[in-house]
Amino acid sequence: MSHPVSRVTSRRGLLFGTAAVSAGAFLAGCTSNESKDETPAANGQSAADDKPGKHVTIGFAGPQADHGWLNAINDNAKKRAEKYSDVTLEITEGSNDTAQQIGQIETLINKKVDVLVVLPADGKALTQVGLKAMRAGIPVVNLDRIFNTPQAYRCWIGGDNYGMGLNAGHYIGEQLKDKPDARVIELAGLDNLELTKQRTQGFDDALKNYPNIKKVARQAAEFTVESGQAKMAQLLQAQPKFDALWNHDDDQGVGALRAIEQAGRDDFLMVGGAGALSAFQAIKQDNGVLKATVLYPPTMAASAVDLARALGQGKGIGGLAEYEIPASLTLYSAVVDKTNVDQYMSTGFR
Repeated sequence: MSHPVSRVTSRRGLLFGTAAVSAGAFLAGCTSNESKDETPAANGQSAADDKPGKHVTIGFAGPQADHGWLNAINDNAKKRAEKYSDVTLEITEGSNDTAQQIGQIETLINKKVDVLVVLPADGKALTQVGLKAMRAGIPVVNLDRIFNTPQAYRCWIGGDNYGMGLNAGHYIGEQLKDKPDARVIELAGLDNLELTKQRTQGFDDALKNYPNIKKVARQAAEFTVESGQAKMAQLLQAQPKFDALWNHDDDQGVGALRAIEQAGRDDFLMVGGAGALSAFQAIKQDNGVLKATVLYPPTMAASAVDLARALGQGKGIGGLAEYEIPASLTLYSAVVDKTNVDQYMSTGFR
């Protein structure tokens, strides 16, 4: 079986600012070109920066881009690699078939890439191929969906699903804290996914801080426009009065907003999730129910490329005292509303 791999050779000078917004101080330290000298990560250990160094070939394997967020993952990885003249990105054709993705990663292992970045279609199912790479001396940056054992990766980087729910709940709580007997509803994602359970748990835990607020309904959609519209229509029919809605995913939120518009409802506030461009634009216009969204930043793929480059060059991270890059990095789920939406607009995915 052949496993197509396309090669993207990086080009110096193509600036990609969206990753810097999301990853904050980490990326500033890892890739900043403000300093003319390499910044020591600790007592003489050099930190990765923009200056060309040892050439690194990074193999990148992710799932099929069948969702706006996943497509943005691929775009972020490609564009970040293009920034560096000392990086070549070997990127596989995305697949949701675990056997095919395993085969693609094995192809990259056989090519003896310097570092692997893997966003597995299924973390558990791909753990063994992660272990195979590590045993072959190829460090693995595990992106978002985590392998079953830390032995299968050198560094994990990903989003904070619990934090998404927590921050969404606190945002809604602060908006409704002075309203007696406030009622909220939740439009979740796929209930068979652990990430959905984590988002709901964070949301519920945050609401415990606001005794005046009660969650009165929850529906699970499927991260699609169609399911968002159908499930939101059911919620609206079942709940004639509520004060706030948290929707786990901005893609299914497009459908939810259609259902809300069709029902002629504008008597509540809505908070989304993930960080789609359409959500940012609606928040900026501020003429509908959508008032905020909680990030699950696809710029993590750009940061994963930065980490892989640092690993391949044997460098640390500027601003940290340790000689090595961290074993894990959990990205913060920032709340984006009309007060800061302009800052994040360029990171929105389509």
